Amino acid sequence: EDIGSQCWKYGCKSVTVSHRTNPIGYDWPANWEEKPLLQKLVGKTAHFKDGSTKEVDAVILCTGYQHHFPFLPDSLRLQTNNRLWPRNLYRGVVWEANPKLFYLGMQDQWYTFNMFDAQAWYARDVMLGRQSLPDAAAMHADGEAWAAREAALADAHDAIEYQGDYVQSLVDLTDYPDFDIKGMNEAFFAWKQHKAENIMGFRDNSYKSLITGTMAPPHHTPWKDALDDSMQAYLRQTP
Repeated sequence: EDIGSQCWKYGCKSVTVSHRTNPIGYDWPANWEEKPLLQKLVGKTAHFKDGSTKEVDAVILCTGYQHHFPFLPDSLRLQTNNRLWPRNLYRGVVWEANPKLFYLGMQDQWYTFNMFDAQAWYARDVMLGRQSLPDAAAMHADGEAWAAREAALADAHDAIEYQGDYVQSLVDLTDYPDFDIKGMNEAFFAWKQHKAENIMGFRDNSYKSLITGTMAPPHHTPWKDALDDSMQAYLRQTP
């Protein structure tokens, strides 16, 4: 989505996005289309899973999130698809089969750096003995409860609240600085709605920092017309 949007912005004649599972589904510009998985290239002809073809000038490979740890033995290797609750990680962090191993940032992400920080705080406290771990059965049961809740999520709104609750659960266990997670959820809801309303215009909206309370000023130029990515151009108050 982001790479295709940049290509569109800077003048591509057309953009074709191929997906492994489901289309993204936004209201794209007229010269943008979504296709099932790319199967092969013959010369400049792209062949897609639905049997359709298209002449292309360039291919950008966006692999997405693939959990791949070939350097670890099977007994330590997380094997999961991209999901909000990877199984076999207690509190989303501790490898249940060997609690001396920790995985950070393995979740499909609405929250990013705040979640990574909170996970790191929790992992640190386990390592330092500040947090005790239950037995293996209890750890697994806790994870399965989170997985069951994930399976019942109906939409992105539910998913955002779910991950917000997860981050809050880690914050509550440690001395990680508390922050307005409910407010951050609301910001995610607004951002998601803006994307649905205008996929090429949502970047023109401003949001308030839930850490400082500062409202971001609107950019002086609509995103689609802002072709100068230099810091000087970005920080100018006028075009």
